[in-house]
Formats: sequence, C-alpha cells, structure tokens
Amino acid sequence: MRKIFSLILAISFCIISFSTHAQRLDSRLFTPAADSLQSFYKNQAYVLGKITVSKVVKSGNTLTITFSSALSEYPMREESVAKSYEIVRASIPEQYRQMALIIESNRSQIENLIPPSYKSLRRVESKKDIRDHKKGLHESPLVKKASSIVEFPHGLEGKHIALWQSHGFYYEQKLLRWEWQRARIFQTVEDLYTQSYVLPFLVPMLENAGAYVLMPRERDTQLKEIIIDNDIPGSGYRETNGSRRWNNTDSIGFNSPKEVYISGENPFRLGSARLVRSVDSKEEESKAIWSAHIEESGEYAVYVSYQSLPKSTSAAKYTVSHSSGETSFIVNQKMGGGTWIYLGTFYFSKDKENQFVSLTNNTGNNREYITADAVKIGGGFGNIARKPSEEGSQLNVKSSSTEPVEKIKIDLEVEPIVSGYPRFTEGARYWLQWAGFSDTIYSPNKNANDYNDDYMSRGKWVNVISGGSKVNPDEKGLKIPVDLSFAFHTDAGTTLNDSIIGTLGIYTRASNGSDLLPDGRDRIEGRYLTDLIQTQIVEDIKTKYEPIWQRRGIWDRSYSESRSPQVPSMLLELLSHQNLADMRYGLDPEFRFTVSRAIYKGMLKYLATSQGREYAVQPLPIKDFSVSLHSDVALLRWKGVEDPLEITAKPEKYIVYTRKGDNGFDSGRVVEGNSLALDVEKGVLYSFKVTAVNGGGESFPSEILSLYNAKQSRGTLLIVNGFNRVSAPASFATPDTTMGGFMDWDDNGVPYKKDISFIGSQYEFRREIPWMDDDSPGFGASYADYETRVIAGNTFDYPSLHGRLFANQGYSFVSASRESVETGSVDLKAYPIVDFIMGKQRQYRMGRGHGDVKFKVFTPGIIKAIEEYSKAGGNILISGSYIATDVWDSIETDDTTKNFVKNVLKYEWRTNKASKTGYVKAVQSPYKFGGEFSFHTIPNEYSYTSESPDGIEPSGEGAWTIFRYKDNNISAGVAYKGSYKVVSFGFPVETIKNKTEMEELVKSVLLFFNEDK
Repeated sequence: MRKIFSLILAISFCIISFSTHAQRLDSRLFTPAADSLQSFYKNQAYVLGKITVSKVVKSGNTLTITFSSALSEYPMREESVAKSYEIVRASIPEQYRQMALIIESNRSQIENLIPPSYKSLRRVESKKDIRDHKKGLHESPLVKKASSIVEFPHGLEGKHIALWQSHGFYYEQKLLRWEWQRARIFQTVEDLYTQSYVLPFLVPMLENAGAYVLMPRERDTQLKEIIIDNDIPGSGYRETNGSRRWNNTDSIGFNSPKEVYISGENPFRLGSARLVRSVDSKEEESKAIWSAHIEESGEYAVYVSYQSLPKSTSAAKYTVSHSSGETSFIVNQKMGGGTWIYLGTFYFSKDKENQFVSLTNNTGNNREYITADAVKIGGGFGNIARKPSEEGSQLNVKSSSTEPVEKIKIDLEVEPIVSGYPRFTEGARYWLQWAGFSDTIYSPNKNANDYNDDYMSRGKWVNVISGGSKVNPDEKGLKIPVDLSFAFHTDAGTTLNDSIIGTLGIYTRASNGSDLLPDGRDRIEGRYLTDLIQTQIVEDIKTKYEPIWQRRGIWDRSYSESRSPQVPSMLLELLSHQNLADMRYGLDPEFRFTVSRAIYKGMLKYLATSQGREYAVQPLPIKDFSVSLHSDVALLRWKGVEDPLEITAKPEKYIVYTRKGDNGFDSGRVVEGNSLALDVEKGVLYSFKVTAVNGGGESFPSEILSLYNAKQSRGTLLIVNGFNRVSAPASFATPDTTMGGFMDWDDNGVPYKKDISFIGSQYEFRREIPWMDDDSPGFGASYADYETRVIAGNTFDYPSLHGRLFANQGYSFVSASRESVETGSVDLKAYPIVDFIMGKQRQYRMGRGHGDVKFKVFTPGIIKAIEEYSKAGGNILISGSYIATDVWDSIETDDTTKNFVKNVLKYEWRTNKASKTGYVKAVQSPYKFGGEFSFHTIPNEYSYTSESPDGIEPSGEGAWTIFRYKDNNISAGVAYKGSYKVVSFGFPVETIKNKTEMEELVKSVLLFFNEDK
C-alpha cells in the first residue's frame, strides 16, 4: 500500500510540475509560420498534405512547435533546417521570438531527419570503426569467390542485401485463374516491368560492388531447369570418399519426387541430405559431384543447398565447372541451410561433358562438418499448383489496410492448377514454397488469399533469413546478417498532358509498437536509406534526362514491405507505370541503367556512412575499344570513362575477359593500363570484353569485340560495330492531349541484351478511355501475346557473328567500336574490306525529347573515315535498318550527309517500312548476287528485329539494285563498283533467320569484292 501511495504521489507531482512549467498555446497564433514553411518547401518536393500547426507547447524558456507530418515528408538538409528555424522565428508572435525554439514533425525534431550523409559534421571513422570494418571483411559472408582477382574495400564486400521487384503472377482464388496483380498497359505490366531494372541492372551492380544479393523471387530468366539430388536416381549426383565417408544427416532434406506441389508441401522436407567431416589435406578429401546434362546452350543460374548444423563449416568450397573453365566459391554453411543459395550465372554448352558442380570437404580444418543437398541449375517454369481454399478465400486488401478481412466460398470442386508461366514471372509466394520456407512464411493468410500472401511474405522472409544473426538475434532463422531490404515498385496515377508523376519513397518508423530494430538501432534508419536513394534517383534523372522530374514525398506509412522487415527498409515507387510521360522514359534501357545505378549509389552511401567509412562508386563502362592483329599477337586498346555525376567513380585498373569459340568467357585478367597484348592461336575465334575497376567495384562490361587469325589467311578485314543503340520504342503524344502511346510498328526500340518485361503491343491510344478493370485498363492497354517470352535485344556481340562468316571463307578479321573509328584511333585504310554493322542505329531522343540526339548512323567522324577509305580504293559492306531513313527522315537531317550517302556510298532513300514480311530475293544486275532469304521482323528469342527496314535505291553510275523485298519489289540492297566498291543492305545482316543463308549472302559479297583482282 505504501508503494502504491508513493507512486500516486510521484505521478501527481509530475502532473503538477508539467502544468506549472509546460503551457499549451493556441495553435492558430502560429498559422503564419506554417504558411511560410509551406511556401518555402513547396518547390522542393511534391507533397500531398499541407503543412499545418498541430501543437505548440511553452515550457520554461523553450517553445516547441509541432507541425503536421507533411513537413517531415520533405527532404531535410542542414541549410533547409536552418532556414526553417529562421522562417518560423520570424513568423511567430513577437513575444516568443527570443525563446529557445524546437521544431517537430512526425515525432522527430526536424534536424534529426537529416541523413548523416548530408551533415557537415559526419561521423569520422574511428579506430574501432576501422577494426570493425576489417573484422567484417574477414568475417565469412554467406557466399564469396574463392580467389577473386580484385577486391573492393570501398564497396559492398561482406554486405548482404535483400531486395525484390514488385508483385508477380499469382492465383486469384475468387476467379479460379492465374493473373497479374496489375494491369497490362504501355507494353508491360508492373509485375514484370520492375524486373527490367532489378535483374539486368541493379542486382549486377550490387554484386559488382561485392555485395551478396538475396531475393524472394526467381532471378533466372532461363526457361529450363535442372535438379540434381542424391534422392533422385539418375539425376547426376555422385560422391567420392577419402579418409572420411559421406553419410546421411540426421535431418530431412530436399527431394523432388513430384512435378507439381500443392500448398503445404515442402520439397526440402521430402528427402535427405548428406554429411561428411572435414579434412585438412587434399590427399584425404571426399567430394560430392552434381553433373549436369545441358540440352540447350546458354546462361544458367546455379543454386546449391545444404543444411546448417552446430558444427558446420564456414568454408565449404564449391566449384562450378562450366563451358569456359572453373569458378570456385566459399560458402558459409553456418548460415543459409535448407533453401536455395545462389552462386552465380554461367554459360553452359549443349551436350558438353565435364560440366558440373563439386563440393570438397577439404577446408583446412578437420573439426567441422560439410553437408550437401540438391543443386538447381536454371530458372524453369512454376510448379506450385493452386486452387481456392476450402475454408474460403479472403478478399484482397492493400498493404496499409486495417479493415477486417472478409471471406467467400466458391461452391465448386476444382483441381489445383499451375500457372504455366516461367518461374521468374511468378510472385514471391510460390518461389518461397519451392525454396523450402514454411507455409507460415509464404502463406500468412493460411492459404486463403495468394495476393495478400505475396506481399506479406516478403518481409517475413527477410526476418527468417536474418533470424539468429547479429541484426536479428532473437528470432529463429537462417542467421544471414541482412544489412538492408529494398522493395522496387512503380505506382499508379495518370495525367492528361506531359506532367511527370515522379518518385515516391516509403519507410515505416514504428513496427509492432516499437521504433527500434532488433539490434537496437532506431527505425529512422529506414528514412535515412529512403532519403538517400530517392535523392540520388531524382538528382541523376534531372541532371541527365529530365529537369522537371518530380520528387514526391518521403512517406512514413505502414506498408507491409517497409514495416515488416526488421532491418533498415525502403519501398520505392519509382514512377507511374500508368502515366505516358513517365513511361516514355521508363521503357528506355539507358534510363533503367541510370536509375539502378542511383539506387546502388544510395545503398552504398547509406551503408558506408552508417559505418563512418569512405566509399567509392564503381566506374562506368569503358569506351573507344578496338582489337587489332599483329602477326600472332592481338592488341586490345580502350579508354576509361569518368562519371560526371560521381567523382569517386574513377577507373583505376581494368579486367579483360576472353572467350574462345562458342564457350563462355573466362575469369579475366587484371590490366593496369589501357591496352593489352596477348598471343593468339591461329584458327581460333577470340572474343573480348573489358571492365573498369576501382576500390568500390567493377563496371558493366564493354561491347564484345572479336578477332580471328586464319591458318592460311586470304587477308585481314575490319568489322566496325556501329550499333551501340539501346532505346525505348517510338512514342508520340498529340498536342491536343487526346492521343498518345508507343508505336512499335514504326520502331519497337532496342532492349539491352534481352527484354524480360515486354508483353505485347499497345492497342488503346485514346487518353479519354478510363481504367475500368485490369482486364479493361483503358488508355495504354496492351496485348499479352509476348508475356511469357524473353525477347532478344542488342547483345553487343555482333562482330563475332559477322566474323565467323568471314572466317569460314578463309579470312582473318579484327574489330573495333564505332567510337574508335570516330576518334581516328583506328585507320580503315589498313584493311582491304571494312564491314559496318549499323544494326538498328537511329537518331533518338529520350522521353519528351528534351535531351541530346544520340545514336546517329553517320556522325562526322564516321563520314570522314569512310570518305578517306573510299578514296584509297577500299571495299565497304554496310547494313542496317535505318542507313537511309536516319539521313533523310529523322530528327536531324542535312544536305552534307545526304550527299555523302549518295555520292560516296552510292545509294539513296526510297522509303522506310519497306517490308512487313522480311523476305528478300536477288534480282538481275551486272553483279553476281543470287538467292533468297528472310530476316526477323517481329520480336523473338533469337535476334533483335528489323520491323521497319529501309528501301534504298542506287545512286549514280555503277550502282545497281541487287536484292528486292519479295512482298513489294522495293529495292533492299545496292552494289556499286568503281574505283572502290560498296554493298549496302537496308536491313541488318545479323537478323537473317537462317545461318546458311546468311553465310551465302556474305560469300557473294566477298566474291563481288574480289572480282577483277
């Protein structure tokens, strides 16, 4: 009783004390301060809410003004915070202006909303920081390469990043069908669209900086999948025993006895796993070997699985033997057991022997255990079969909804069905089941709603993979220390003009009633991460492409994907996939690269700043690349590129990767300078790509150049890769704002390597048509005939394709980038024949056309080089879809270029869209050309398309039409013979469907060049 009385007395004293010293003032007196702040901040971001005064408290000589959360949604910097205090002090009643002032919004003083990266007094790297960082670098991450030729101490080495692209194909129980979670508009659907950033760009950038990236959706777009397991007879698993023998573990493991799985079935609980004690010498080692039979050459992701035991090793050495050699990894089996662990993506050749994954028990320590379970190669198709829940299906709800969930029952007995779609298109809910996670993770709604399961499962997945690690110590899990999580979305919303919707960032300050993360950090870390990434994205887009790109707010909202993860987390809404003005940028691969690089930079800067250490951004790809041949020595030359947006992204050295024949590329060699000489064998086709590296990471690769040194050479020719374009499809927006969209019949754009987001052509161009349902989405509506297919783009690997055709005719060849010709570093006159690959090179402006014109076919440097070469009596082969249209009917045209084409190359423009079918036939002329062939005109998996080939006519004496399009007899090819020779094709040679026909065409060109010799 005495204790209770003392407690009541203390509470009463506090209340009396507060009422004496703290006084609530009339908020209306401070409205001018809110209005002044609104005026100051309104141009810094587009925030929906209005800044108002929520509360004013006077306590002693301190005045605390709490503004609405709208103020906290603006980015805070030291300058803006100082200005805010100045504005508020000048706007409040005079009697309060001399008091100490505190400005709050969303439960924080506004100065505490400034990310540490933007503070002038940044955290300085202490001796402890240095020790901790070095310790972190030496701690075993989940996966690392066994012998890396470069290290990235100022990058993301040792970091584990969980991220995902939005949504995915899912089973809608109420409709008894699989469907997308968003509408099909502007030639894509959000479920696939965000993948076009994450998979080809963002994930490789993070990996190139040294991070290990974990994903709750399939990352491999390879449609074939191979499972090799000790429980599957004949699958290719075998063991060797040294001084220690393999045995079964005490726990159940993976097995895949079924073609499809229903809810609740876990393939990682249907079989067994193997175990062996470690040894410390090679002579005693035992191995597990998973041999793969590859039915189709290509790139395949490789996943391994194992079990994590109390005495598991942190140094399990896996070796992947692929078409071009071996790559070894050290896997920390103390974490990550019982699921698919990604090692990397490798090129495997069809039916080639000795392609396998192996695991040794030689760890240098004989007191540990190594476990082995299944290996998965490739992505494959979805194998999770779904049907409505017998207990009833829940209605779909938004992530932030607090409404009670209703259930409905369908009075029909149905069989479970699979999606029939590639696994990479499906949502996280299905991958997580295939990857061995509990149904409490992938189906928190107890099998009643796949839509809700999909977004809810992602945060739960982050927590279970990080459970038991230093970042999430109290939760049971896989012990992977996840540093941050990131959800990549795009938003809805449309405008009837060219207004940009823009970029929104979302974090969640409180989760389960707490502002703290499990490791003790404040969840405001999520805001710092969000601010850094959003700022980087908006600034980079504004600087490079679109000055009016819209920055939206920094939202503190209770979205599952930002609330659930118990690590610093962000949900990004990059742009509106429903808004044409946004998507005219959003379908451009270069835009996607820049956005992805901005996200990577934001993550890098956040993690570096939080540890008080320096960082460096990985360099941009190299330029001015050329490969020449000097007797039996190949000389490679290139130039590094500095990034005007990032001072730390300076190249310090380079890596040259080599490919022989049809194999994949090797592991590379480090080069300190800007050139490399290496011996080459005669009769072997070599290909090379170069990356730039620094302390922060490795750049994206260059284009691929090739050479061939024939055993009995008929001469050495030069191939110029003039096709470096990537772009969105052609688009339009009428001035009266009634129509707009993408015109893929005119130019369907050029994907970077391949397109995994294209679903079909747009068919609704009227802006007035509203969205009524995802099956009737109105303006922007698009077909669905391509949504299960991976579409070929610009592979940047055409010199090897052309070169092989010349090599088969006994020629040696070398190759060069168009930049190396434009700058004069390659002299065409050194070669009797020059092949210009112009592909789909065409003048292009991104988005609404604000920026510079890029990808012109004939630049001044190219024109000068060809003019000099023709005067020297050379032989020129040139092919491309727009070799005439780009000169006569493009963004910029001039008489100088037209006269060059007519008078030097000896052809002129007749029309674009010269053929729909792509069928070509030889016609009578003084020159000996014959045959028929066809080229790709519609999107496909094998080659980019020439949907709008050029009709070209002979110009001048000695020039003749040699081929015509079969569907209309328009001239498709022109040959000229004079003091020099030219053969021109209004379509790209490399798009010809049949390799034999392609070879016959090139053979006839070479015969023409060699006539009269």
